[in-house]
Amino acid sequence: MKLDWKIWLLIIFILGSLLAIFPMNFEKGVKIISLSSNTTEYEQGLRQSQIITSINNNPVKDFEDYKKVINEIFPTQEKIKLIIKTKRGDFVLFTNQTPEFSVRDIQRTRLKTGLDLSGGSRALVTAEEKDLTSSELNDLIAVTNERLNVYGLKDIKIRPVSDLSGKNFMLIEIAGSTPKELETLIGKQGKFEAKIGNETVFIGGERDITYVARTGERAGVYSCNKFQNGEACQFRFAISLSEAAAKRHAEITSGLDINSSNPEYLEKKLDLYLDEKLVDSLFIGRELKGSETTQIAISGSGTGPTREEAYNNAMDEMKHLQTVLLTGSLPFKLKIEKLDTISPLLGKEFINTILFAGLAAIIAVGLVVFLRYRKFKLSLAVLLTSLSEVLIILGISALFNRNLDLPAIAGIIAAIGTGVDSQIIILDESQMSEQISLKEKIKRALFIILGTYVTTLFALLPLVWAGAGLLKGFAITTIIGISTGVFITRPAFSEVVKRILNK
Repeated sequence: MKLDWKIWLLIIFILGSLLAIFPMNFEKGVKIISLSSNTTEYEQGLRQSQIITSINNNPVKDFEDYKKVINEIFPTQEKIKLIIKTKRGDFVLFTNQTPEFSVRDIQRTRLKTGLDLSGGSRALVTAEEKDLTSSELNDLIAVTNERLNVYGLKDIKIRPVSDLSGKNFMLIEIAGSTPKELETLIGKQGKFEAKIGNETVFIGGERDITYVARTGERAGVYSCNKFQNGEACQFRFAISLSEAAAKRHAEITSGLDINSSNPEYLEKKLDLYLDEKLVDSLFIGRELKGSETTQIAISGSGTGPTREEAYNNAMDEMKHLQTVLLTGSLPFKLKIEKLDTISPLLGKEFINTILFAGLAAIIAVGLVVFLRYRKFKLSLAVLLTSLSEVLIILGISALFNRNLDLPAIAGIIAAIGTGVDSQIIILDESQMSEQISLKEKIKRALFIILGTYVTTLFALLPLVWAGAGLLKGFAITTIIGISTGVFITRPAFSEVVKRILNK
């Protein structure tokens, strides 16, 4: 039987959605999801997103294997040699405590659940007694993200949102964090210091740092070379100090000797601290000894197995330093407008309940359609169309890395509801007793559905910004769902209905 192009289009989208949701990934191991930059593990080369496959020659296929191996080794009184094998090589640690990073199983789907389902805390934040401009909000997000990363927190999401009045907010979501912890982290404005030894040279912000080059000739990656089994790329950018900071730098460096093992630099480094935590250490060129220069070039590097990864890592490291130096402390005193939490157990129970309720609802609709029209094939077509819409919505969400939170799931339910309404319209119109062809009846039904779609679309658009963007997931998911219905599943369903009724 020859299939119409409308049905082929639906089949292509279904197959594409399956590929988007379920990638051909057969890797075994656990993935590092959280690793602080001031740990021994980080210094030895371990990084977030690396996949651990074995520890001390014990295979690690999943999280249960990892937990079993770690519990067998630790706690221990003496430091032992820990060989961690990853996809990017072996890393050796000497420790007597559990490794300071968090891991989880490798995800078998690309679907991402939001905070509502994975558990954690959410805060809606703005500045006290001040309306933030878009530029000020972006600076605030950059600083806040930098500070929270220093604490080694996992699954941090910070994004700008605004309400219908145009007021700007910062939305912070942290999986696995309690509201009290989040409130404590946000409540402090932070402190940035650059020290040589125990003496402070300058602090973050405009008082001591007058300029940080971000782009152009004075900032960027300038060379890449072979390094061990991979590549290393060097970056450099310029900063300008105030006169007072330049004098302090001259006074402190005048008493330093030349580094005996590396005569290009002074014996001590410039250490960068955020909230009294060391975030980086930089070499000081010998030519800067006793100098009151306000111009300093800060350099560093990024490594990776390929030149592209090394370049990207170098760019990330440079942006990291630029942000810390430019806005080391929070520029505004913050006010938490809304703070809430959800248990991950509640999220799992909610998913199971939604799946059961959704499946029961679709079956109930199919039963009602069967009782109304007395045709099993029509009832089955309604069921399969509704399921295909859900699959396509999930596929698009996976393709564009959209989080499935409670508003998004509500959007899926709303899309299914409007989809069933549209299918009923097609069925009713197709069985009207008017003396016109079945093709014309279905064309009229599709015209009615298109008019409803346009009305619903314009009604949903304000919800993208309503509630400071907290309803954005609902609005966007519903728009994806009704658009999928109007342009993909509804035309295919009408074609199936024509074939069933013509028989």
